[in-house]
Amino acid sequence: MSKRIAIIGAGPAGLMAAEVLSQYNYQIDVFEQKPSAARKFLMAGKTGLNISHAEPVDVFIQRYDRTDWLNPWVKQWDAQWIQNWMQGLGIDSYVGSSGRVFPVEMKAAPLLRAWLKRLMNDGVKFHYRHRCVDLSNNQLTIENQTQQFSATYDAIVLACGAVSWSQLGSDGAWQQWLSINEIEPFQASNAGVLKQWSPFMQDCFGQPLKRVDAWVTSERKTHGDIIITHYGFESGVIYKLGRDLRAQLAQQQVLQLHLDLLPDLSIEQLEKKLQGNKKQSLTNLWRKAGLDQVKINLLREIVDKSLWSDAKQMVQQIKYLSISLDGFRPIEEAISCAGGVKQDVLSSQLQLKSNPYLFCCGEMLDWDAPTGGYLLTACFATGRAAGQGVQHFLSR
Repeated sequence: MSKRIAIIGAGPAGLMAAEVLSQYNYQIDVFEQKPSAARKFLMAGKTGLNISHAEPVDVFIQRYDRTDWLNPWVKQWDAQWIQNWMQGLGIDSYVGSSGRVFPVEMKAAPLLRAWLKRLMNDGVKFHYRHRCVDLSNNQLTIENQTQQFSATYDAIVLACGAVSWSQLGSDGAWQQWLSINEIEPFQASNAGVLKQWSPFMQDCFGQPLKRVDAWVTSERKTHGDIIITHYGFESGVIYKLGRDLRAQLAQQQVLQLHLDLLPDLSIEQLEKKLQGNKKQSLTNLWRKAGLDQVKINLLREIVDKSLWSDAKQMVQQIKYLSISLDGFRPIEEAISCAGGVKQDVLSSQLQLKSNPYLFCCGEMLDWDAPTGGYLLTACFATGRAAGQGVQHFLSR
């Protein structure tokens, strides 16, 4: 009689675990509480599915906060592996000018359909609208629209996601099945930050601060555009700084963002540009120095009015503008989460030490990364690692 495996969660990590295990003579049941698979994956692909990044893998791995932990898996199942895997599903991909990897069609749905079809052809059974409500050792209690039942499995893979975008399935209910000491508390990652604006800034909402340098600590600067929103700031630049901002908040209980509004100009060049004709208005002088209206409005919002006419002081403000922030957007809105199941409570094969029947993978693990293909790559890689861990466990 073939051994039985349950996978809780039909997101990318769970599907990768199923793919690994489908190559063996197991009965595989995937339980998904939503009406269909991989809803967050589909949402991520609505504006173009950035599935990985083609930068050198030694650079790639440094994007994660748990570099040593993820290193062997991400290197084994890297961007090139993912492109080859997609090709095997009939999905062509390309590397964009930024190094990001996309399917040629840009959408997630064709890839997901092909993937699910192959898994079902390999014997994987999907049970939608089935919620796991209890777990004890290797016994699951499952609830669907008509009944509640219990089932015993030889191994169980938890691929339940973190706690952001709960309407897509990642509600964090799985945390009740583990000890509180096994989970690092979740925090918002890849989320906007809060800044209370005066009414003066309303015209800037939705507008970008273009081509700025931003940093929390001077050792790690990032360059790009930042969107001013009604609640503060949002963009990939902000996401990249999230880890430093959380560390700053933990250490100092304050959040401080630093900007260079004109990174292409040296201090000396900017000083020269600001030594203009006194008959010019400040706005015209600042514009000729290279500041657009959004940057000008931000300076007027942040910098004390008594400094506006002092060229040397304004040079310092333009090159080193410090902005106090009020916190992060709610974790429910975050693209991803930091925190999760701790490394030291899992074996090197992602087996839970307190319950050898359980394996964990994907976003529910305690790792963090910026957007840009890193999140999906780690979900794929840890899903495959958990699948291999289950195979090793069952074959002993």
